[in-house]
Amino acid sequence: MIADTFIKRPITAIVISMALVIIGTLAILTLPVSQYPEITPPVVQVSSQYVGADATTVEQTVTTPIEIQVNGVPGMNYIQSSSTDDGRSSMNVYFDIGTNIDVATTDVQNRVNIANPILPDEVKRLGVTVRRRNPTGLMIVALFSPRGTHNIRFLDNYTNIFVRDALMRSRGWATSF
Repeated sequence: MIADTFIKRPITAIVISMALVIIGTLAILTLPVSQYPEITPPVVQVSSQYVGADATTVEQTVTTPIEIQVNGVPGMNYIQSSSTDDGRSSMNVYFDIGTNIDVATTDVQNRVNIANPILPDEVKRLGVTVRRRNPTGLMIVALFSPRGTHNIRFLDNYTNIFVRDALMRSRGWATSF
């Protein structure tokens, strides 16, 4: 019965559809998102690079000393770390929901500074990066070469040189990388 009305009167169906889209858009724009509680734990990421080292060496000389110092930071739930064969060390420190991420980042930075004197000179020279991270990804950006003329290394370099800085200047992207 109702379907017949919309089939016989397509203009009415279009007007109702447009009204629903406009009402939905207005509802989304006026939602009080800041009142919703955080559902993901705050994360602080510690990353470093030891050029020319394999994963075992990075684990023993970089990741483990930093883990020993960072372990026990107030409000910390757990640490997840990885060391790769290209000399990279990455550690995510997860905190309790409701923990102030700025205070947590400062606490982790202070602990990393304590571990800094026992790190290899190459790692000290390149530095250890501590930054807060938002684990809820709302958008993923991917680059590809449609004709296959560029490989992944070229696209990664292009992204780091041209795209990353432009996105970092945009509001809301500062903690995403």
